[in-house]
Amino acid sequence: AQLVESGGGLVQAGGSLRLSCVASGFRFDGDYAIGWFRQAPGKEREGVSLISSRFHSTWYADSVKGRFTISIDSANDIVDLQMNSLKPEDTATYYCAIRGGSVLYSDSRLWNYWGQGTQVTVSS
Repeated sequence: AQLVESGGGLVQAGGSLRLSCVASGFRFDGDYAIGWFRQAPGKEREGVSLISSRFHSTWYADSVKGRFTISIDSANDIVDLQMNSLKPEDTATYYCAIRGGSVLYSDSRLWNYWGQGTQVTVSS
């Protein structure tokens, strides 16, 4: 089972990026929580946005509300994160993670499986 992220890159402030997380060995028509987290150098990993595969409920960090949108394609086991109005403080390595169940925990320590990460750099 693995998660593979893609879509990171370098963008100017105010720009947009779309991250994708493709899962293998997990079926999103089951009961999973899928999350996007990020970690900047010298900082702790933080939750960005989460979604339940069963109920499609979502959670967003206050810092990204109104700018980021998480979505799920259950047929293809993909979770996307559309990031608009990007700011330099959004610069980080972004990770996809998955855990069983529908509860959306923002604490990264409670998540079981992680992708390798994709770098997002926002220039001012």
